[in-house]
Amino acid sequence: MKNLLKLEELGQFILSILLFVQLDYVWWLFPACLLLPDLSMIGYLLNPKIGARLYNLFHHKLVAIIILVIGFFLENQLMELSGIILFGHAAMDRIFGYGLKFDDNFKNTHQGWIQNNH
Repeated sequence: MKNLLKLEELGQFILSILLFVQLDYVWWLFPACLLLPDLSMIGYLLNPKIGARLYNLFHHKLVAIIILVIGFFLENQLMELSGIILFGHAAMDRIFGYGLKFDDNFKNTHQGWIQNNH
């Protein structure tokens, strides 16, 4: 099941790339912006509850889709880009096992505990 879910996330990540190429931006902007949503982890400097809420806001796919759709209807490519980056980043994170956070610990996610790989 875990591999099946990772394939689904991979499909969504590929979709974000396909959506990005429909915009009028240079190709390197996608990889350059892809890690920007992780700046939301700054909330963990205050405490785990604020950190989790801020992190989840920037890593929730519905938020990304809403931003993308609003950008589409307003014909605002910057909003579309923002939604695509948020969506693609969330899919990429979930491929690697980083899910939405519970407010007790950064490593406690909806996909289970993040394991150290060493």
